[in-house]
Amino acid sequence: MSLTPAGASNEPAVRRFVESFASALVVAGVPQMPALVFAAVLATDAGGLTASELAERLQVSRAAISGAVNYLGPVGLIARERQPGTRHYRYVLQDPTWYEAVARRERVLDRWIATTREGIDALGPSTPAGRRLIESLAFFEFLRNEMAALLARWHEQQAADKPVGESG
Repeated sequence: MSLTPAGASNEPAVRRFVESFASALVVAGVPQMPALVFAAVLATDAGGLTASELAERLQVSRAAISGAVNYLGPVGLIARERQPGTRHYRYVLQDPTWYEAVARRERVLDRWIATTREGIDALGPSTPAGRRLIESLAFFEFLRNEMAALLARWHEQQAADKPVGESG
């Protein structure tokens, strides 16, 4: 399995990183192939790879790559860019990758909050199930508030860390 471009200094170490990082994503609930594809894209200096390059580096079929990118796109971890002058696509990291993924989780929490409120109304707040949902709602709201504060602090830190004169 060739995970690094020609001339890269430590292909075995990159391979171990990709496999290790993918395993960590699998433990967090990401399916195996999308985890490998994301880790491979993350580990390339170019910040993006074609389906053919991914298939070659991971030693899997292009169909496996297709399924993986179809998973990763909607969850906001990669985007598809058309390569100029070709019919081929290059799969690139969303920018900023982690911020976007966490921001999408905020929207998931918003939906959980709304649905949990509906459940409390349906079950009644004084029933055992209703009390469990009230506790769940409090937790989801806590997470939502903390997530918003964390993302705001991240923006502040990123702005403070930018060299003078750098934009974006």
